[in-house]
Amino acid sequence: MEQSLRRAGDGGDSTTVTDRTYWEQTKQAIIDYAIEIGIDKIGFASADPFTELRERLLAHREKGYESGFEEPDIEKRVDPQHSLAGAKSLIAIALAYPSKLENAPKSQPGAYRGIMARAAWGTDYHHVLREKMEKLTAFIKELEPASQVVSMVDTGALSDRAVAERAGIGWVGKNCAVITPEFGSWVYLGELLTDLPLPPDVPVEEGCGDCNLCVDACPTGALVQGGQLNSQRCVAFLTQVKDFIPDEFRAKIGNRLYGCDTCQTVCPKNKGKHFPHQEAFRPDPEIAKPLLLPLLTMGNKEFKEKFGQSSSSWRGKKPIQRNAILALAHFKDRTAVPTLIQLMEKDPRPVIRGTAAWALGKIGGDEAQDALEKAKLCENSPEVLAEIEKGLAFLRDESLSTSLNR
Repeated sequence: MEQSLRRAGDGGDSTTVTDRTYWEQTKQAIIDYAIEIGIDKIGFASADPFTELRERLLAHREKGYESGFEEPDIEKRVDPQHSLAGAKSLIAIALAYPSKLENAPKSQPGAYRGIMARAAWGTDYHHVLREKMEKLTAFIKELEPASQVVSMVDTGALSDRAVAERAGIGWVGKNCAVITPEFGSWVYLGELLTDLPLPPDVPVEEGCGDCNLCVDACPTGALVQGGQLNSQRCVAFLTQVKDFIPDEFRAKIGNRLYGCDTCQTVCPKNKGKHFPHQEAFRPDPEIAKPLLLPLLTMGNKEFKEKFGQSSSSWRGKKPIQRNAILALAHFKDRTAVPTLIQLMEKDPRPVIRGTAAWALGKIGGDEAQDALEKAKLCENSPEVLAEIEKGLAFLRDESLSTSLNR
């Protein structure tokens, strides 16, 4: 490349044919290196503000649809200049991850299992993408030592999906996931911001058409309509909160321990898409689909040793343990009753004690009832007492139903 060429924007806004050729060559060099380090897809876009996204995010907030995990400042989410003053280009990258769990262990009575969402199967994608983007950043700095580059993975201010869509990685489907023609929606996303004037790519024109399968299949109706998600109802969000899960959603959790893939598994664009080539994302079946009962008594050290490399661990063990309790209630696993009683009586965390009480009522039996009656006399937390009452109500309803059916 001709290092003596004027950088676009230096000394004026005009761009010569030679400039364009130079930046096209620079872009191609970045693409070639991205492929070399195992990035599955890369796209380029302008760093203009996302004006349409701003309006959608404001409406989203007014409706109370936010999860609370987002960057609270909407302007930072829609204007790249807040993340890098002088940004001219956005570089979106995507890494594909597997959609099938090979040699998956099966649930069976007394040894029931939970399931992690596919995005949490392998090594935490934040680490993997960050490493690749650090390499890409270093390469860009070699090409252009005076350039500024900022990288983001999920936790950055900008919307990964909006950047990816503008950069031609894919389109945002009705399930609110970026769908790529090559890999479906089974991709992790990240982006770089730079002050280099790299030629932009053309957005993908493909879309979902009349298909509405994801909206219809959503377990909680969180997909209000195509492309609009009420995060407060989303199972993926609910599995990550640390408080009690609202009653109306508990049965919907099923045996999910972290995340939810329903809106992706029903998507026709994902049919037959399975890419296990990224070694870091290949799942350990015992982590992707772990036994439920051992989770309930797992200490912090053991939890970190087993799940610490998974993105499912970022909220700690409590949400996963609570979800495991709900899963055991879902399976009505009588073998779990002694452990659930122990949790209800002795665990220092009200959410775990209360959820265990609720689960005991769902599973039923004399042992569960006796324990709930005893706990009612000893428990001091109003929240846990409310869950004990719910458990006892389940048992009364079950007893009444049995009497009527005799």
